Amino acid sequence: MSFLHEDRWIALMKKAAVEAVEAMKPATVVFGRITGLSPLAVRVDQKLTLTGSMLTVAGGTQRIGDLKPGLQAGDQVILLRMQGGQRYILLDKVVK
Repeated sequence: MSFLHEDRWIALMKKAAVEAVEAMKPATVVFGRITGLSPLAVRVDQKLTLTGSMLTVAGGTQRIGDLKPGLQAGDQVILLRMQGGQRYILLDKVVK
């Protein structure tokens, strides 16, 4: 195998590894905005609003008023997208 071909082979292996990790959708921090409190709804982007069983509020409760009474509709929040991308944990409010 020539040096040039070896470099290309290594680049292809690296690309395949990156694509495999991305396909698993590892846990990722994302930001959202609260659009409703009862029921809880968080818009992550124009196409995705999280509700119901998709959301878990840090502290093990879905009742946001019991856990974080300072949250209001319009607040920006920090979310942890769990591996697989189907569930999110609402961690806290963004304070600027």
